[in-house]
Amino acid sequence: MADAMMTRENPVVLSDARPVDPAPAMPLLTAVADPIRWTALQLLADSDSCVCNLQEHIPIAANLLSYHLKVLRDVGLVTTSRRGRWIDYALAPDALERLAAALPGAAPARPTATKSAE
Repeated sequence: MADAMMTRENPVVLSDARPVDPAPAMPLLTAVADPIRWTALQLLADSDSCVCNLQEHIPIAANLLSYHLKVLRDVGLVTTSRRGRWIDYALAPDALERLAAALPGAAPARPTATKSAE
């Protein structure tokens, strides 16, 4: 049994796969690690919303909530659209796929297919 013990000379190798560079996933995972941003994502997964509607469920100052939504927008998890003087926020169409792909062991995200004109 001493042969099976992990040492510097005999490390245990779990896989032949090359380690995946975590750098691309870090901004995405860091953005969703915040409880306020996670709650905002949960609410936006149900329906698009403006800051004023989100604030009913996330009791923080509007400018702070806007900051958290900007962080989510900067990493591409949230999209915006202008409606008069209001800005509506929505979960990006590929947000769930990108989050799943950022997790260890996940297959790399596939590019979004575009429908060609026939």
